[in-house]
Amino acid sequence: MDNNILLGKKHIHFIGIGGSGMYPLAQILHSQGYFITGSDNNETETLDAVRKMGIEVFIGQRAENISGADLIVHTAAIMEDNPELMAARASGVPVLERADLLGVITSRYENAVCVSGTHGKTTATSMITQILYTAGIDLSAYIGGKLPCIGGSGLAGKSDILVCESCEFEDHYLKLSPDISVILNIDADHLDYFGSLENIIASFRKFASNTSKLLIVNGSDANTMKAVEGLDKRIITFGSDSSCNYYPENIRHENGLLTTFDAMHNGEKLGCITLNVAGIHNVLNALAAIAATLELGTDFASIQKGLEEFRGAKRRFEKLGCVNGITFVDDYAHHPTELEAALRAAMEMNFRKVWAVFQPFTFSRTKLLLDDFARVLTIPDCAVLTDIMGSREKNTYGIFTRHLAEKIGDCIWFPQDETAEWTDERKYANFTQICDYICENAQEGDLVITLGCGDAYKIAKMIMTKLSKEEN
Repeated sequence: MDNNILLGKKHIHFIGIGGSGMYPLAQILHSQGYFITGSDNNETETLDAVRKMGIEVFIGQRAENISGADLIVHTAAIMEDNPELMAARASGVPVLERADLLGVITSRYENAVCVSGTHGKTTATSMITQILYTAGIDLSAYIGGKLPCIGGSGLAGKSDILVCESCEFEDHYLKLSPDISVILNIDADHLDYFGSLENIIASFRKFASNTSKLLIVNGSDANTMKAVEGLDKRIITFGSDSSCNYYPENIRHENGLLTTFDAMHNGEKLGCITLNVAGIHNVLNALAAIAATLELGTDFASIQKGLEEFRGAKRRFEKLGCVNGITFVDDYAHHPTELEAALRAAMEMNFRKVWAVFQPFTFSRTKLLLDDFARVLTIPDCAVLTDIMGSREKNTYGIFTRHLAEKIGDCIWFPQDETAEWTDERKYANFTQICDYICENAQEGDLVITLGCGDAYKIAKMIMTKLSKEEN
């Protein structure tokens, strides 16, 4: 990709500007003086935020929307037969996929902090952003989820610092130009693309090799250390014990979601950290954020303040509310390792009973990691399974919820017509069955946690609404 492609450009048009990955790019380029327009198919809160910046948005994707643009950007979700994309390709104007533009933008910052890893990217990116933002740093940010303190998924600042969530999906992060790279962990995922864990490790090694200044890596994760072994790079480690540069001591879980620990650096105590997010995985995310922000010159008192004020990104162990004495939490976890972290954190909180409502996401992941999903879904008191959300895939794998349920054994699921076409009506009927079951069986003192990167959170909201009506 030509990193100079923005030179001389004035009008940039975004096809799918309401996407979580497009909005921050539009923010950053708008702040740099480019004239931005965009289109999308549905009105959303994000489009309201885009319009408040003075950006014109077209609803509906039509060929005429690209008029006047000298650079056109689209998301990977836009189909090749989309009339607006077809017109863009025929116009002779340069056309970029979102990941390509992100790569170009990272090359324009002196301190592009690129946060990678199979799990925890959004949380760690959000923690780093919150620390710097709270400390008064005028940074730019690109996050895969919404961070309340900045009011969305992106931030456009005037400093030379960009904090960027960097996704390994289809090697997208290899298009970036990282100055400081964080590798949180490496695990088997996206196997439909990578094929094997070894290929994933090799991909992360390329990402690490592209880093110009510093690698901050999980020294307690064998796959991560294998990926960076022998690289001629400056490397700082964080992890679970004193074999790493940064590590925790005296971890304490208090009052539900509250966690405290002493942050240690090379044997010396930096100070006590208070986190309002649960789980040992978030202690490690915080250590990565501490290492990164100290390298950027942030004082430790500001780091403590930023982490204490951090309440999580949207859909990352997010507390939705409490109805009839039942607590509701939602988490984006969609891989066995993420599920295990979220569920073990939930089980540490001394609820009467933990109900885990899991929506499997993509047929390939469910099929390839079936045994691991079954193993971790025995952790909660009761696992409740939805239909599999196929997303971008067709079910060529012949995998259904019953296969997962049979391996778990003691769980709740509702048999589906495996020959029926996937529709919103079918999904809603399945959600309603789950809602009714939990409303009838959950009790005061219970935790209901919805899990998955699809729309399982809607089930929690359905349950809360039904219970609230019954309460009144």
